[in-house]
Formats: sequence, C-alpha cells, structure tokens
Amino acid sequence: MTLKFSDLGINEQLQQSLADLKISIPTDIQGKAIPLVLDQDNDVVALAKTGTGKTAAFGLPILQLIDQECSDVQALILAPTRELGQQIHSNLVDFASQMPAVSIAAVCGGIPIKPQIERLKTDTHIIVATPGRLIDLIQRGAVNIKNLKYLVLDEADEMVSALKKDLDIIIKDIPKTRRTLLFTATMPGTIKQLVQNYMSKEVVQIEADMATVGHQGIEHQYVVVEPIEKLEVLLHFLNSKAGERGIIFCKTKAAVNKLAKNLAINKFSSGAIHGSLSQGIRDRIMGQFREGYIDILVATDLAARGIDVKDIAYVVNYHLPDTYDAYVHRSGRTARAGAKGLSITILQKEEVEDIADFENELGIVFNAFEKADAQSIEENNALLWARKIFKTKPNRTISEEFRKQIRTVFHHLTKEELVEKILANQLTQTSLGNPKTESSKKQKKN
Repeated sequence: MTLKFSDLGINEQLQQSLADLKISIPTDIQGKAIPLVLDQDNDVVALAKTGTGKTAAFGLPILQLIDQECSDVQALILAPTRELGQQIHSNLVDFASQMPAVSIAAVCGGIPIKPQIERLKTDTHIIVATPGRLIDLIQRGAVNIKNLKYLVLDEADEMVSALKKDLDIIIKDIPKTRRTLLFTATMPGTIKQLVQNYMSKEVVQIEADMATVGHQGIEHQYVVVEPIEKLEVLLHFLNSKAGERGIIFCKTKAAVNKLAKNLAINKFSSGAIHGSLSQGIRDRIMGQFREGYIDILVATDLAARGIDVKDIAYVVNYHLPDTYDAYVHRSGRTARAGAKGLSITILQKEEVEDIADFENELGIVFNAFEKADAQSIEENNALLWARKIFKTKPNRTISEEFRKQIRTVFHHLTKEELVEKILANQLTQTSLGNPKTESSKKQKKN
C-alpha cells in the first residue's frame, strides 16, 4: 500500500498545497521524518542523500507545528549558502500557500541588510538564514531568537566544516530547550561531534535507503586523459550533450574562471559561479540556468550548494573531488526526483587508482568511459570552429570598397562550394585534413 501525506499526519491545508504542486507520494526520508517530528519531542538526525526531498521532510511538519497566534520567531532554518537558503524559503512559501497567517522570512548574506531589518520588524514565525548574516542581525538587535522552539540545520555537513565558528555563536544564543533537527547527506566526524555537543542524549537517528536512494538513477563513469587533451575531450563530450543541461565542477575559483572562458570562446551556452563573484552576478547566472537560458553551469563545490534544478542530465567532475562527501553532493545534482542522470569524472592516469576507494566508500560502481578518438576530436574541433564563424558578428567598420573586392573573389562560387573551400582550408591546418602531419603534431604535444 502506497503511503500518502495524510497517512503521515499532514493537515488538509498542507495537503492542498502539495496537491497544487503535484506532489502526492512521500519520499522515503519524508515518510520517516514527518511523523517523528510531528508526534515526538526528540531531537532528530536525518541522513539522506541530495535530491530525496529533505526540505519537505522538515518543512511540512515545522509549518504544521507553528503556533499562528504567537508572534515569536519559532523556527530557525540554517543553510550554508544563500542559494540553498533561497531555495528552502521558496519551497516553504509554496508549501504554506494555504496558510496565509504563517510568516516566513529569508535573511541571507550577499544582499543589502537594511530591507531584511525592516522585514523582521513585522511578525515572523520562521526564519531561513545563512549563519553569517543571522549573527550580524543578532548583533544589531534586529532579530530575537530567544524563544525559539525549532532549529533546523540543513546540509549540516557543509555548514559544520565551513562555518563552524558562526554556528557555535548562534547555538549559544538560542534556548537549550529547543528541538534540533539535523539533515545531512553524509556523516563525517564533525557532524558526530556536533550531535554530541549540541543535541539531546535522546536524539533519534533516521536515514533514507542510503544504499540506493542517493545514487538511484545515476550512472557513474570516468574517462582517462592526458593533461593536454583534457579540454578537447570535455568539449567533445559537451557537444554530444547539446541541448541538455549539466553542471561542471572544478576544484578552485581560478579553474572555474579559466574553463568558463574556454566554453565562452567555443560558443557554449554557459555561465560560472564561485564564492568570489558578487551575489548579484551569482543570482543572475543561477536564474539564467534555472530558467533554461543557459545549458551549462561551471561551479565550485560550495557555490553549487542549493542548486535544486530539474532536468540536469549530467554532472562533470573536471577535477576529482578531495572527499567522498563532495562527490556525493556533486553527483546528487543530477537524477533528482526519480529522473536518470550521468556523473562523469575526468581523470589523469595517476588518479585512476582512487576510483576503487570511491567505489568502496560510497557503495557505487564506476564504469570506464572510452574517450573519443583523434579523428572524432578533430571533427569536433572543426564543428566548434564552424560554430564560431556562424556566431561571429559582421565587422561594420570595413569599407564598402574592400567588401566589393572580397565579394568579387568569391563571386562565381555557390554557397556549397564556398563552404567546401573554407572547410578544406581549415582542415589543412589539422591532422584530420593532412594525415602526414599527425605524427609531427603528436611529437609537438609531447
């Protein structure tokens, strides 16, 4: 028998909102977490992979438990990045569409603080915040969380590792009698320490079907390349996925900038986000990606937290992540809400031995992806060259006399003949058009 949200104790108002959102069947983590939060008083540690519906797992019961007659801030939801905070806030507002008396505010960094201060002067039941901005508001006396009943830590593994000092300050400012709900995709030692330090001894731990749910629908692959061919292999892969949306993860901000520049040069529909970009730029790029105006997002790990975008067909690990947890979060951007997806990692020879460790630790299987051969790469490069020509804007500064001279040269050629001649000219500069140069080209690369 299939569970329904009514079976979990969710009230009619929230059920109607879920129906409007076309959400009818609870996920595994929702089925386990919602009754526990609604019907018990214990602190909760919930272990669930990305894309399994964690926001509804804590958001729905929190909304139902809010005392609408009380104007105090009753629930605080902390997220490691503004992008994730905004996503949570948006989801909660959607869930609460039939509960107009419940007031939800988002206070995240990267945008002016004054409008947030003004917003908090009105009654607010639930605050979604990033730790740094919340501390700023507390220090300014703009928010009172002394009567808090519920503290939710989402993506807690990232928050503890990157923002531990801020988190410690906030926890000291809220009542010890509050309930703490901690949601995480992984359980590193820092999380276990937080549970021991800040949660009750009667904490209840639950988890989704970690053996399958987190990686369900994701095909894990790797391809081995020489350093000099890494970009060309990536460009060939991206051309094979034309029209599909994907995220490329790099290890550093500098690598994100460099790769994004190369994608732009080759006329791919792409954008980049990392922590050093202004919040306005990050919001604009994320909006374009979310709305489908760009197909490819290049990002660092932290900047990509909170990207809950449907129909992400693939994730590319342009650099192998440093930790198993990072791989979980990266690959979890695809195959969301029951869809299928691909996570492909580009490796150098000396990194291949690390794949077995990832398989053993995460309980997944990587399949070798055969990289394109030299001819396919050259043909792809020619396609990229043709795309650049197609998207080149005419030079309006050229004199009309000079234009006539050029047109006279090509006057007797048909369009097809002109294309053939231009292509032949381009290919003479590559091994594809001149096989005799292939060996010398390889020697030059080495």
